[in-house]
Amino acid sequence: MKRLIVTAALGLVAVGALAQGQFTFGNRNPLSTPAIDAPVKNASGELCSGETYLAQAYVKLQADAVWTPVGAAVPFRTGTRAGYINSVVVTTPYAGGTAVQVQMRAWEAIKGQATYPDYDAAFKGGAQYGESNIVPLNVAVAPNTPPDMNGLTGFTLVPEPSTLALGVLGVAALLLRRRS
Repeated sequence: MKRLIVTAALGLVAVGALAQGQFTFGNRNPLSTPAIDAPVKNASGELCSGETYLAQAYVKLQADAVWTPVGAAVPFRTGTRAGYINSVVVTTPYAGGTAVQVQMRAWEAIKGQATYPDYDAAFKGGAQYGESNIVPLNVAVAPNTPPDMNGLTGFTLVPEPSTLALGVLGVAALLLRRRS
């Protein structure tokens, strides 16, 4: 009896996992129609390279205002493939066939002695960060082939102004106001 209950529970988990929609998270696929070629650059205009930079997929329903990170954060490739990540299949919390909006977010994971494991930490910590255009797609149900992020365009990370820089701007604004 115990074996039957365990088998049934595992079957329900497997069926639940299959019902979740998937898509391929990647910014380069020359075989996709149309081809995807969307490199990511840092604030200096150089291609993001290695574990210093990370990217993660974010997804939401069209009507939702809140983006949800899905899948693991992945590092950028190096050498001649810098600016791109290895494509991975990402599972969403939405049922297969659901129309969703997808976005690639990237950030500077290592800045000096500080490390930023996620996009929000990089944004709040003063590291470089950026996000792609929004790509609409319908997530697929396994075992169907997950759709690519067709329409994705490259983007450049921007530096977050430090608290000190914002303070200097505030003082300058006050001084200019006093002289007027």
